[in-house]
Amino acid sequence: MLDQRIIDTLTGLLGQARAQGDPEPMAMTLATADADGRVSARVVLLKGVDERGLRFFTNYHSHKAAQLAANPRAALCLHWKTLGAGGTQVRAEGVVETLPAAESDAYFASRARGSQIGAWASLQSQVLDDQAAFDARIARYEAEFADQPVPRPPHWGGYLLRPDRVEFWHGAEHRLHRRECWSCGAGGTWTSQHLYP
Repeated sequence: MLDQRIIDTLTGLLGQARAQGDPEPMAMTLATADADGRVSARVVLLKGVDERGLRFFTNYHSHKAAQLAANPRAALCLHWKTLGAGGTQVRAEGVVETLPAAESDAYFASRARGSQIGAWASLQSQVLDDQAAFDARIARYEAEFADQPVPRPPHWGGYLLRPDRVEFWHGAEHRLHRRECWSCGAGGTWTSQHLYP
């Protein structure tokens, strides 16, 4: 379980980023690795944080999903350039698990209809021979779900990163940054330490 102080700090920073006009305050870099240790990173959107951890959603047939199936650990980083003298980062590392179907259903239902259709139409991370093939898949699912709610595809849903390490990095002039690292020890107790920049 995430320490409430971590949750409060993270949600406070997200609020500050929104207030300062960050166009995509929930964007985060997600790094995963396959069974051989080959690492990949990409930007996804943070879709929630609570005492369990941090949530994001994707296609379960994607490259990231394949890596998570082989090696269910990940790291993520949120960065807001406008917060502080040199920006502010939050880094988290831990184990990743799939979210319950009901949570994925609820989030999927909140998405724009075009995004819902896209989740059915996209064969994410597979080779696309030409745009016309994708357009045809979009048209197919638009017709299939015409005049009715779009259900969540079985191959699409959420993940939960349960951190065991979280770092708050606050930029400062002359690169004299402030770093606070939280670690979860035995029994689920969180402790914090300050690190040299």
